[in-house]
Amino acid sequence: MADTKLTPGGEISGNVLFYSRPEPLSPDMHKGLGVKRMDGPFGFAKTGHAVPLAVTEFSLAAISSPIIFVGEDKLPLAVMGLNAEENLYLRDDGLFDAGVYVPAYIRRYPFVFANDAAAGQMILCIDRAAEFIVEGGDMAFFNADNTPTEYTQNCIEFCNNYEVERQRTTNFVQMLKDLDLFELKTATHTPATFDGQVGETQVIAEFFGVSEEKLNALPADKLIEMRDNGALMQIYAHLISLSGWDKLIALQVYKNFVATQAANA
Repeated sequence: MADTKLTPGGEISGNVLFYSRPEPLSPDMHKGLGVKRMDGPFGFAKTGHAVPLAVTEFSLAAISSPIIFVGEDKLPLAVMGLNAEENLYLRDDGLFDAGVYVPAYIRRYPFVFANDAAAGQMILCIDRAAEFIVEGGDMAFFNADNTPTEYTQNCIEFCNNYEVERQRTTNFVQMLKDLDLFELKTATHTPATFDGQVGETQVIAEFFGVSEEKLNALPADKLIEMRDNGALMQIYAHLISLSGWDKLIALQVYKNFVATQAANA
């Protein structure tokens, strides 16, 4: 999920979830192209079992997904499935189940910014492999005079806002690090058969999360400061979201049961 970078040769480097063929958007390469309307536009996210999340999305995402932190950078993710490359919330028709919060990371696709270090600026790119980018699409990228269409301008604004939120998220995570609030957590599942037999407890995931004990031990003035700047609300959203593991487990158990029934039919 590393950031994309523009190499001196004009090519894209980096590995970003969902983006398999990112190209700098330009009228020279993409004039005449656009996005076609699809009834199920999110099929590309079927492999997204854990999707990057901005801190300002925590309260919305907590309703449907456990929010965890992973890796040395403590990247926040919305968990949408228990198995790699399997999004339990995405239906076969390319739509999410009703009531599921769709992260901005998914909604910005097929656009993404790449960092052009040589020029000192961000370059807007598209994933040329996206199935809904076609010649003569319903929403063209460029006007006849090669200027960006209103659709493209709106997408640029969305991506700019996303970058602002991503920096805010980096600052939020750094605050949690500075306060030493992270601890290693596990999500577990104890399977049971329909006749009541209980199996061995299984570890579903290991991840970083905020320690309630460390949080409660902070000085009162620090808690008040975090309350006033909104950080405390987002921390509580993260903690509440962890009950969502039970929902994901139930969905996976049901999916496995349906698959077994179909195989035995």
